[in-house]
Amino acid sequence: MQAVDSAEGIAGMQPDGTFEVAVIGGGIVGLATAMALGQRSRRVVIFEAADRIAAHQTGHNSGVIHSGLYYKPGSLKAKTCAAGRDALYAFCDQRDVRVERCGKIVVATDPAEVPALDELHRRGVANGLEGLRRLGPEEIREIEPHAAGIDGLFVPQTGIVDFTEVCKVMAAVIREQGGQILTSTAFAGVHRETGGLVVHGLDAKVFVKGLVNCAGLQADRVARLCGIEPGLRIVPFRGEYFNVKPGRRDLVKNLVYPVPDPRLPFLGVHFTRRIGGGLEAGPNAVLAFRREGYKASDVSLFDVADMLGYGGFWRMAARNWRAGLGEFRRAGSPALFAAALRKLVPDIREDDLEPGGAGVRAQAVAPDGSLCDDFRIAQGERMVHVLNAPSPAATASIAIGQAIADFAARRFE
Repeated sequence: MQAVDSAEGIAGMQPDGTFEVAVIGGGIVGLATAMALGQRSRRVVIFEAADRIAAHQTGHNSGVIHSGLYYKPGSLKAKTCAAGRDALYAFCDQRDVRVERCGKIVVATDPAEVPALDELHRRGVANGLEGLRRLGPEEIREIEPHAAGIDGLFVPQTGIVDFTEVCKVMAAVIREQGGQILTSTAFAGVHRETGGLVVHGLDAKVFVKGLVNCAGLQADRVARLCGIEPGLRIVPFRGEYFNVKPGRRDLVKNLVYPVPDPRLPFLGVHFTRRIGGGLEAGPNAVLAFRREGYKASDVSLFDVADMLGYGGFWRMAARNWRAGLGEFRRAGSPALFAAALRKLVPDIREDDLEPGGAGVRAQAVAPDGSLCDDFRIAQGERMVHVLNAPSPAATASIAIGQAIADFAARRFE
């Protein structure tokens, strides 16, 4: 049997030999978990439905290594972001993955935003961030000459990286550990046998001691296929970006963010320099009509029916319809998008922008309509299900993977 010989995996392969753990999902959380299990001498096989690793949320990520500024002190997100950020920087340094610790500024453009900026500063200090610095208008312009603001916060721990490149290196590590990655192999189900589980995929079947669900946009459905009621539903939101044209990229040196609305899980449109060159502006956040819907024209009748048939969706919509309507209006209007960006950088013009990429966020929604804001993990017999892995999941992936591997190793004996 041919062994995996590329970071992407080989489509249609049968599992090669015996394995102890099956990981469902080849995004960065699944790969980090598999890598951590391999470090504990657990041979792992990964089932990935797409034709390559990092095909969905990871591969459409903006590439920001988050500092941990935004998260409630003591929350799982805050803890894993801090540990994962440092582990990710170390991993990139050790494995020669290009990374930059460039820092970012969060800018208040209205006096009403200053109390929220004060709270961000407080949270950053509580989360252990060192070197945070408040900025007056002149100090903002010393860092970002074209940015506007009456108050600001400089965050030195923020960085940029290509998460797809990180995943390719993680995949190489997994191969070195004896693991295998099966692409174009959708998870189809599982049944129990003495001492373990038989995991079924497209043209593949393997007996393992345990299963870890890191399926991202499909995590709730994978859980149900495993006989676990997740108690939530994934609702996809598409984030659409514009690229700043090459001749105008000097308007922003690194990263410029607004003060986020604390009522919403999204950070608002912002400017992000990319590690491979270029400057992105965005994203908006609009409801997607397909879980892997990266274009407005992408529609899945099954996904739409699943969403509309969920009471939690309607309760969420009732709470947030005004914000959602504003996002839809801006998504259809480059002029409105540019106007939102001008609050941060007044010199930006509509004709400075050109259409960029898009990502889809797997937003977990509870039955009461609330947006699940922290990691959500469920257990089953010989199973661990990562049901919600919101931002900063990519930043925190190594820490998340290590925690899941520790937990799984005890349960899969």
